Amino acid sequence: MHVQEWLETVPAVAIYALVGLVIGLESLGIPLPGEIILVSAALLSSQHAGVDPVILGACATAGAIVGDSIGYAIGRKGGRPLLAWLGARFPRHFGEAHIATAERSFEKWGMWAVFFGRFIALLRIFAGPLAGVLKMPYWKFLIANVLGGVVWAGGTTAVIYYVGVVAEDWLKRFSYLGLAVAVLIGLASMLVVRRKAKKAAAQHEAAELAEAPAVPAPATD
Repeated sequence: MHVQEWLETVPAVAIYALVGLVIGLESLGIPLPGEIILVSAALLSSQHAGVDPVILGACATAGAIVGDSIGYAIGRKGGRPLLAWLGARFPRHFGEAHIATAERSFEKWGMWAVFFGRFIALLRIFAGPLAGVLKMPYWKFLIANVLGGVVWAGGTTAVIYYVGVVAEDWLKRFSYLGLAVAVLIGLASMLVVRRKAKKAAAQHEAAELAEAPAVPAPATD
């Protein structure tokens, strides 16, 4: 069966639910590929007559706002011990370097860190829980959360949808080979991002060691 024909059999409700759930869980603080799911679904909506891009964008927005709000509540209740617990169990995503980077962003930008964090993978995971840990007033968090969710989810859906419409002729000829190439490109991009994150973490640790006061050598007789 052609890929396009197979995609046409996917129920729209399942796509809406998947997008809202994955983005909600990612916003809550669970490292999931929310942006990849949203982009893929928006592209599908441009080719799948049964998938409404408006409903899709609304589900993505709702997932982002609700997930961030739950993450905020969890962070406010759990506090610093929660971050330490997450860091011990998920060091790749909640390591000290990542948390320190997110904290500096919050200290410098405040509400804007929540808004723009929606567009940055690392802050998208941390924004809700960290805002709660840092005791940001909820009304400030909610305003930035809602605006960020609407602009990110709605904007991403709209842009990718219209890109898909423009590329419709090409997408109709999309084969399994093309799908495999797209998946490989996506995996390669994820590996590059992960490598850059590890490099940034290593540089952060090196900077902290350089700033630490030197320990005097023990006196000898």
